[in-house]
Amino acid sequence: MSKLGQEPLFLAACHGRPVPRPPLWLMRQAGRYMPEYHEVRAKAGSFLKLCHTPELAAEVTLQPIRRFHFDASIVFSDILVPAEAMGLEVQFLAGEGPKVMNPVRTERDVDALEVPDPREASPAVFETIKILRRELPEDVPLIGFVAAPWTLFAYLVEGGGSRNYEHAKTLAFKEPEVAAKLLNTIVEYSVAHATAMIESGAQAFQLFDTWAELLSPEDYRRFALPYANEVLIRLREAIGDDVPRIYFCKGTGLYLDALREVEAEVLSIDWRLDLERARAAFPDKVLQGNLDPLVLYAGPEETRRRARALLAKTGGQRHVVNLGHGILPQTPHDSVDALCEEVRGFTCPT
Repeated sequence: MSKLGQEPLFLAACHGRPVPRPPLWLMRQAGRYMPEYHEVRAKAGSFLKLCHTPELAAEVTLQPIRRFHFDASIVFSDILVPAEAMGLEVQFLAGEGPKVMNPVRTERDVDALEVPDPREASPAVFETIKILRRELPEDVPLIGFVAAPWTLFAYLVEGGGSRNYEHAKTLAFKEPEVAAKLLNTIVEYSVAHATAMIESGAQAFQLFDTWAELLSPEDYRRFALPYANEVLIRLREAIGDDVPRIYFCKGTGLYLDALREVEAEVLSIDWRLDLERARAAFPDKVLQGNLDPLVLYAGPEETRRRARALLAKTGGQRHVVNLGHGILPQTPHDSVDALCEEVRGFTCPT
């Protein structure tokens, strides 16, 4: 609750309660599109050092809240931080993105993975959360996150980003028992890491399934959905119903039938699924999304037009305004300002 005893707008919307207007935050809102981020990143010396330095990670988390006054904050970290905790070497190479230097490709590799206490393996994450809970406005909840098991699986096996993810998909299709063993290991650490984030102060939680779109609907049901649900169900068992769970699935429109079974209060959808169709498909879910991130490159007027169209489709209730994926590095600030103004100026019909 805020100082006035009111539930923060973002949490109320995630629980499906009536709100005067929809809340707004953006995936990757702390990051490369902000000049002040680059200043802190340079001070840290590397991306991973930034993630592992609580004071600096907290600072970049706070930057977009100060600048744009979003309705929620997401802790600055990376979905590969758990990979480090599990005993793998992770590097972020200039121009190449994240790399797992010792990828997991055999059953022996899976058996060598560790499932440590997250607070001991990644203490900076939890210290960052504690700093943020002291520094954030009381009406701006803090979101914790991890990668969904399939998405982390794809990175761990492939060794980094890839066009086709040949290693990851080949392991899944050729050695499904080994794939299941790795996915279950990821589940165990993900549940522990997510629970520790919430116990440290995170007030909502998002599971990112960025690489779900690699899979056919049949394979999504086999390799992605059950493991994502295992994390979500066990998280609810550990922390109760007060902390809303958000599931982001890139490629949402591919899996409409399966996604009705997702054990999350909020379904975050990408820009390729029409919101009205999503509302019809998931009447019991709060929806999050789903502007195309590149709309903001078109400038403030087009951003305003698209935002108005988005809000008209939902009426603002049971909707968290966001992008359909992360905000991009060259996004103009005046487009973000325009989006904020349109959402804040919207009043939900009574």
